[in-house]
Amino acid sequence: MASIRELHQQLVTKERSAVELAQEALDRIETLEPKLHSFLAVMGEQALTQAKAVDEKIAAGDEIGPLTGIPIAVKDNMCTPGVPTTCASKILQNFVPPYESTVTQKLKDAGAVIVGKTNLDEFAMGSSTENSAYQLTANPWDITRVPGGSSGGSAAAVAGSECPVSLGSDTGGSIRLPASFCGIVGLKPTYGLVSRYGLVAYASSLDQIGPFGRTVEDAAIVLEAIAGYDPKDSTSLNVKIPSYSHLLRPNLRSKGRLRIGIITETFGTGLDPEVDEAVKKAISHLQDLGAEIQTISCPNFRYGLPAYYIIAPSEASANLARYDGVKYGFRAEEGDNLLSMYEKTRAQGFGQEVKRRIMIGTYALSAGYYDAYYLKAQKVRTLIKKDFQKAFAAVDLLVSPTAPTTAFKAGEKTKDPISMYLSDLMTIPVNLAGLPGLSIPCGFDRQGLPIGLQLISDVLREDLLLQVAHTYEQTTSWHLKQPSL
Repeated sequence: MASIRELHQQLVTKERSAVELAQEALDRIETLEPKLHSFLAVMGEQALTQAKAVDEKIAAGDEIGPLTGIPIAVKDNMCTPGVPTTCASKILQNFVPPYESTVTQKLKDAGAVIVGKTNLDEFAMGSSTENSAYQLTANPWDITRVPGGSSGGSAAAVAGSECPVSLGSDTGGSIRLPASFCGIVGLKPTYGLVSRYGLVAYASSLDQIGPFGRTVEDAAIVLEAIAGYDPKDSTSLNVKIPSYSHLLRPNLRSKGRLRIGIITETFGTGLDPEVDEAVKKAISHLQDLGAEIQTISCPNFRYGLPAYYIIAPSEASANLARYDGVKYGFRAEEGDNLLSMYEKTRAQGFGQEVKRRIMIGTYALSAGYYDAYYLKAQKVRTLIKKDFQKAFAAVDLLVSPTAPTTAFKAGEKTKDPISMYLSDLMTIPVNLAGLPGLSIPCGFDRQGLPIGLQLISDVLREDLLLQVAHTYEQTTSWHLKQPSL
């Protein structure tokens, strides 16, 4: 599928219409969904109506923005009025939000055409999209393997060319991990840069919405459209949003003396040798492009995983308490009294992984354990932030593998939660510190599965992050490879 820039040019020159682009995406979705299962809801009628309005605007001679008429998919944990928002959970199977999330409203304001809502791990809890209550999404590079999670549907939709770009959410790596597994670009912005209003909460201090794209420029264009201050979100940052896409120049030397640090704790035991080799070649390539490479130690990086699995479940146990069968969503029928109805609704409505995390979080927050677990995890979080602060005093950017392995087989880790959690080992500390992180393809293993390189910048330095990623992308060919479906 063509890039946003190419599709925009086709619309401007009237070589193609927005309706044609939307119909092409819908036809592709119809063809591939029996294999990929990326979408929980396809918004065909709405998409064609939006596209028709774009064509009328073009016919009237109105100027259009870069996203106008571009098909896009949205993870099904972002509220869309008139369209179900299920979070891939049985407990929200019939929930139709009465209001719009800020990001989807911004997409509509930019003229983007939303073609559907994508599959995810239930309430964004998972690393493989196998925890969905409705279907299993397949990796376009090998349909026997997972696309990563929790935003696996959004990543698979872009990798499979069902749409050029999509939105996901990232709590501990849920954009970057699927991007790595599916061989595309995935960006987790600085916490607070993109409004979370209308995003169904998993862990409120960690969740952040971000884009998927085939190219860095596509991700930059989408970020421009969705970023910015929102008074409806108390954590939203009131900062000026630069034109990220116009800052992209494939030349690291134009940035002056660029210092890139290799996080030593992300290499060694547990890292697949082929991932290790590909990432080190990518780092060497950045050095050839003019970057100064040095090793950086973040000694508390390794404690990110256990800290996350105290903090995130604790926040989830509070956020998910609202699902009781009273206000909205699924309600168990056979409850004898209010308490019984609560218990049976949650027992039947939540999946195993969601129940597991609620139990962990409730335990960590309980009397007698709060100080021993939750408070200690928050102290570790502070130490991780300080490690990053120290690192960015010495370098401009950090690099690591995005994931320890390439995409694993479906069902391979479902009975071993700890093994599944380890998939997010490299990405979680970035969320704990509220930093921006990006995954970009940097190679393939011998089985033809994509490998991702993670780039991390300081707070609000998405401009630098995208610039370096774009330079790497434009001087390599990994992003040009596509799965054969």
